[in-house]
Amino acid sequence: MDPLEAVGPAPDLVSDVFARACTSRAAFEDVTSRWSSLALLALGEGPHRFGELRRRVEGVSERMLAQTLRALERDGLITRSDAGTIPPRVDYALTPLGAQVAAGLRGLADVLESAVPEIDRARLDYDAR
Repeated sequence: MDPLEAVGPAPDLVSDVFARACTSRAAFEDVTSRWSSLALLALGEGPHRFGELRRRVEGVSERMLAQTLRALERDGLITRSDAGTIPPRVDYALTPLGAQVAAGLRGLADVLESAVPEIDRARLDYDAR
């Protein structure tokens, strides 16, 4: 048996985000985490340095942002470019796949941002029950 075959999904597995063993499901879970979605949206505005991303994505800790960026890089959604300078300069940017995902997230964010009054009313109504 080829060692690479043992690492990846079964050859007969059809890409299906609902299937537990599908790679797309793991990537979906990475993308839909709170910090990943926000980092992808920020990078959709253009490349950012780590500190810029941390300031843009309010509330994320340094440790959580680092973990998030590693997961997104592993999934092929972002690139990490180290300029090799002192002080260190590391830039993060979307890959073409990451740009596609960020565009979808941007559409979702736009819908939610425009619906804030409706969401606020629904929450008040729900909480009043």
